[in-house]
Amino acid sequence: MTLPLLITPGDPQGIGPEVAVKAALAMDVSAILIGDVDAVRRWASEAEIPLCQAIEPGQGLRLLSPPGGEPVEIAAIRMAAEACLEGRAAGLVTGPIHKARLAAKGFAYSGHTDFLGAICGSDPMMAFVGAGMRVALVTTHIPLAQVPSAITRERVDRCLRLCEAGLASLGLTRRKILVAGINPHAGEGGLLGREELENVVPVCEILRQEGLDIEGPMAAEIAFTRLKKGQGDLLLAMHHDQGLAPLKMVAFGELVNWSLGLPIVRTSVDHGTADDIAGKGTADPRSMIAAIGLALQLSEGSRNSQLP
Repeated sequence: MTLPLLITPGDPQGIGPEVAVKAALAMDVSAILIGDVDAVRRWASEAEIPLCQAIEPGQGLRLLSPPGGEPVEIAAIRMAAEACLEGRAAGLVTGPIHKARLAAKGFAYSGHTDFLGAICGSDPMMAFVGAGMRVALVTTHIPLAQVPSAITRERVDRCLRLCEAGLASLGLTRRKILVAGINPHAGEGGLLGREELENVVPVCEILRQEGLDIEGPMAAEIAFTRLKKGQGDLLLAMHHDQGLAPLKMVAFGELVNWSLGLPIVRTSVDHGTADDIAGKGTADPRSMIAAIGLALQLSEGSRNSQLP
């Protein structure tokens, strides 16, 4: 029996239900949407997608409401993650949540990734896929002033190993990881900062000796140029904007957020709730479609080395 893919549309006030339904319409996939039933049904009706409230195999997209007791989008994520951990689902695809609205309700996490890490008992890292490129982040949602101290040898080692494992899960024969520096020109041999020499270079050297295909640290602009030319399979960026500003400039709305280091398959859209266009029927589902595609590739153990 084929396990279903679970989709949590996210904040019912945003565009998540719309893009989830549109993506389901565009793809022939066995999926269950877990979330706000009324919001999903509204968009399903607009898209003329049949729904049923059952997990048993049936026609159309299946819909399930999470238990009460906490915000519906959080209850949905928890329910879906636990189903994946118990082997009852193939993977999880998440729609956007609104961090400020959830924080006002007492949600103590910065977003999906660390919440899922707490549920799964792991320390995941964020990676993004799209526009023919893969980019992973050593640090994410912290102030820029805190980045240097957060980039320890232990953290760099874990991130590089997770990147290697992630590329292996895609079935890639070549798994070359390009490593960006922290400082301009990757520190220029210590002239512009010693963080690379102290915490990045030693780790890269050790892992190369173990057989990992790692190049760097190098200037971020050089790393991105080489990645774009296909001379690497993944770029490890040191902080949020270093990795995502270039990537989103060329592929915003089409990227997939991929969680590395979780014991379950989890992908997500690359955008927020877009409250300004919610309810207008104009939301672009391409990121959700791509997220579903990558989740299927990972959950099926695909050996297709082409980028989603």
